[in-house]
Parts: sequence; C-alpha cells; structure tokens
Amino acid sequence: MRSSEIIWGLVLCCIFSMASRSSSSSSHNRLALEDVGSSAAGYDYKDALSKAVLFFEGQRSGELPACQRVKWRGNSALTDGKPDNVNLVGGYYDAGDNVKFVWPMAFTITLLSWAAVEYRQEISSANQLDNLHTAIRWGTDFILQAHNSPTTLYTQVGDANADHQCWERPEDMDTPRTLYKITSDSPGTEAAAEAAAALSAASLVFEGVDCNYSARLLNKSKSLFEFADKYRGSYKDSCPFYCSFSGYQDELLWSAAWLYKASGDKKYFSYVLSNQGWSQAVSEFSWDNKFAGAQALLAKEFYGGQKDLSRYKTDVESFICALMPGSSFLHIKITSGGLLYIRDASNLQYVTSSCMVLSVYSKTLNASHIDGIQCGSAHFSASQIKAFIRLQVNYILGNNPMNMSYMVGFGSKHPVQLHHRGSSIPSICSHPSKVGCNDGYSSYYSSNNPNPNHHVGAIVGGPDANDLFHDQRSDYSHSEPTTYINAAFVGAVAALLDESKQEPLQLLQINRTTNTSDYM
Repeated sequence: MRSSEIIWGLVLCCIFSMASRSSSSSSHNRLALEDVGSSAAGYDYKDALSKAVLFFEGQRSGELPACQRVKWRGNSALTDGKPDNVNLVGGYYDAGDNVKFVWPMAFTITLLSWAAVEYRQEISSANQLDNLHTAIRWGTDFILQAHNSPTTLYTQVGDANADHQCWERPEDMDTPRTLYKITSDSPGTEAAAEAAAALSAASLVFEGVDCNYSARLLNKSKSLFEFADKYRGSYKDSCPFYCSFSGYQDELLWSAAWLYKASGDKKYFSYVLSNQGWSQAVSEFSWDNKFAGAQALLAKEFYGGQKDLSRYKTDVESFICALMPGSSFLHIKITSGGLLYIRDASNLQYVTSSCMVLSVYSKTLNASHIDGIQCGSAHFSASQIKAFIRLQVNYILGNNPMNMSYMVGFGSKHPVQLHHRGSSIPSICSHPSKVGCNDGYSSYYSSNNPNPNHHVGAIVGGPDANDLFHDQRSDYSHSEPTTYINAAFVGAVAALLDESKQEPLQLLQINRTTNTSDYM
C-alpha cells in the first residue's frame, strides 16, 4: 500500500471521529485506522465480484437454462402473463419474495450495465464479463417482453400482499400472479423511463457483442422514453412496496442521459440541457431517486466539452460533498464503525449505490485531469474519494465492528438466516414435496436454524445505526437481500479490482481526542 493511501486512511478515521463526536456528544471514543500489515488477510475483490454476479442466478424467475450454476433453484412462474395472453415468463424476483417488480428490476439492469460499460476491462480481467452479460440479458429480455406495445409496459407480476402472507419457494408458488401495467390512460412515468434507461445502457453493453440485439434494445428504449415523456403521471401501482417519493423528473433526466450516451442523438442532449432546472442537489441515489446518477453521467459530458451542462457537475459534486467525511456540507451520518448510514431499512442499498456514483465520478476526475472537488474548506482528490469507497466496500466484506461479511459466502462469518423464501426452504431437488403457504411459515420461517440453501453472493440490508447485526430471518429490514444492492456493489467493487488482495484498514477504538494533524 502506498504511504499516501495509509495517511489518507488515517485522516479519514480522524474525520469519522469528529463526525461521531458531533452526532453523539456522550461518547468519548474516537476511531483510528492503521495498516495492519502483511499479516492480515486481504480482501479478494475478484472473488467478491464473482459472488456478487452469481447471486442473480438465485433470483431468476422462469425456465432455468442448462448452464444454471445455482443448483438449489428450479423452474418457476412458467405461466406469467397468461391472463392477458402475453409472455411475461422470466426476469428477476426483486428480493426475498416471489414478486416481479419491473421498476426496481429495470434499475438493477441499468446499474449492472453501467458497471459493464465503465469497468469492462477490469471485469473481463476477473473472468466475469460473460457472466455479467448473461445477468443483464436475463433482465433485458424480460423488459422487452413487458413493453409489448408503444403505450404499454407491464410493471408487476404477482399480488404482493398475497405473496407476503405466504412463505413458499418460487417453485411451489400458488399465490395469484396478478398483472399490473401502465398505459396512456394509466401512466407511470418513473417505471417507463427507468425501463428506457435500462435498455439504452444495456445497448451499449451489447454493442460489440451482439449488434442486432443492441439495436433492438436501443429502439425499444426510444419507444419507452417517448411513452414515459408523452404520457406523464407518477407511478403508484407498486405502492406501498415501491412508492415514488422523488417524482419522475429524475427518471426522465436519467433515461435521456443514457439515450444520448447510447445513440448520440442530439435531441436527447437538448432534452437534458433544456430541463437542467429539474436537477436537484440530493444525498441519496436509489431505485426511487436517480438525480445523482444522471448528474454523474452528464458531468462527464461537461468535462468532455459540453460546458452548458454545468448544473449537473455542480449538483453531483454537492452529492459527493454530502457523503464525504470532513466535508463542510456533510449531511449523512457515519456510524462509529465507519459506515455511511442513510436510513435503517436496507441501508446497504444506499451505501453500494453511493459508492457506484463516487467510483464513476472519481474516474471522470482522473480522466479529465482534475485534481478533485471542493466541499467548503475541504478538498477531496479522486484518490481520496476512491479511498472512501474502499472503506465502504471493505466494511461490507468484513472490516467492521461485527467482524463479519454482509455478503453470503464471502469470508468465514456471514449471514446464515436470510429473509429469503427460496433460500430458507429446502431445495425442490432435495425436498420435492410441496411446501405450502402456512407450512413454510411454521416449519422454516420461524426456525432458528441456518438457511439450508446458501444464497452465495447475496448482500443483506446490513447492520443498524450502532453497527449491530442480529442475523434473524424475521428482520427483513436488515436480513433481506435485493437485486439493486448487489447491482450497485458490482460497479463499486469492480472499480477496486486493481487493488485486489490489498490489506484492509483495521478499525480500532482509542480513548483520546484525535486531531487530523496527529496523523500527517
């Protein structure tokens, strides 16, 4: 490890201490970071990437291929779409249930595609590019099917309320496979625009792999964007499970930015330019709020010579300043263990998505030969931003107060009681008898035993605000994995692949007042 990186790690720790002091005046403990040296086992980022991508095979719906690597899964939901005589077989279950929500599914595919575009060489060096392409295509194939007319997009398959009353394997599922769709008469701009973003981003992924498929994705993306923009209306169908709080302007900017990147068509540039006033300074990037992602994409265009897009550059740097410890504009809590903490429910989704934006923007700064960003009195270089990403990724992989990985199958200690139906019930291969709705709850949901199926690569919602994790199946806010947690992690960890097997920075508690200058 370079000495400058060690110093910055120490500086970050001191900053964490000051942030912790301001949020909890009763505590006198401070955090310090020190390099534990070559005796410590480093994190294998290639292995973490491999497992993160493998996770998606355990989330598949539909008829599984012969090359399926997650063997405890079987075929499921093979008649989806039948009531409307449309083929909606395939796609992904979003989390630990058996419902297909297209809005977060599309966001998952956009994130995976973004990683494949930005870190193609790094992912290829880890021999995961083909697997990543397969994961993306499993989602895009479904979105193509779901957009079966210019003014229709199927946005959900399965009655979520009924599904959540049962604890069943997807292979046994007998709850209603109710269909939900948006149309010109019942619009849902957020879902349609995110689907457009997913297909346009994926068209870039397959540009040099399957030209015909890439062109098909781009054409369908244009159709979805026109549908989203022409028939504006906020998406409500999946509420209360996926409610739109940020409105649809973020998705429209996000999808237009991807369409400009994918097509080069100036009308999409004109769209983001003329609607720059929609852009907002935010402190999260999520399935609901895409502003920071759009801003990161368009700031790259700014540095490429499109100086009229300065609003996006300003706003994405505001996002980064809201996250970086030591910033004059820090808005986000840092736990005493060093984790970004935005909200309690599934907090790691915000950590991984934030790291995705930070990694892309630090890469943009390096490519543009910009020395960093200014956050009030604090200045952060691209390497310092990347060091902070590394701290967050390492926290997820095990460098945390619980001394456990929050990715199943990574490290010697990781979650074993996932809030996940398929993982928690014996595989249909080993237990072919049907496990009914109530039987699943009584025999498996309520069990204190580890899940019989290891959902390798699954990243759970993560610890609470005190860095504690109780590994209880019933605690869905902390023990449930989601596709979009993993999708963002793929990009964040891919950015670190050139540092694989680096020694982690060890968190220590010390009982004295710490100043940044102590470590300079």
